[in-house]
Amino acid sequence: MNLDQKTEENINFMLDEIKDKLQIVNASAIKAKDFDLNKYDDLQDIHAHVMKKDNFSVNEMDAIVSELGQMRK
Repeated sequence: MNLDQKTEENINFMLDEIKDKLQIVNASAIKAKDFDLNKYDDLQDIHAHVMKKDNFSVNEMDAIVSELGQMRK
């Protein structure tokens, strides 16, 4: 998948990977349709950060989810 292309499909893919990696319980609350393409680069940065780490503290997870919440439309 080419994440350099700013598409809703790529947003959905990145969010799914983030939700899986963080094992978010209420994953249905984070939907691709709630994110605007103008926030794509920020989402891509969060995705890259999450994918390169193996473990997350509770504070890190909270910060990531909070940041995702602020990026929503």
